Amino acid sequence: MTEYSLVLLAEREDEVKTIRVYDSAHGFNEMHRHTRSDGKQRAVEVHRGTLGEGMRAAIEDMKSRYPAMIEGWEK
Repeated sequence: MTEYSLVLLAEREDEVKTIRVYDSAHGFNEMHRHTRSDGKQRAVEVHRGTLGEGMRAAIEDMKSRYPAMIEGWEK
């Protein structure tokens, strides 16, 4: 694997909103939170393993915590 991007979206107010982005845009596993008021936040490193390991970890994180991620965006 050389790169990936995973995006959690939610439909709010008849629009699709970006809630969370996991990617490897800078060659490592990072995550961007998005907020309703301030938009895209600075990236944080989320996994120190390979890109494949980081992508799989991100998928599991999104599957298990997406309701809380969306709730956090809404606040």
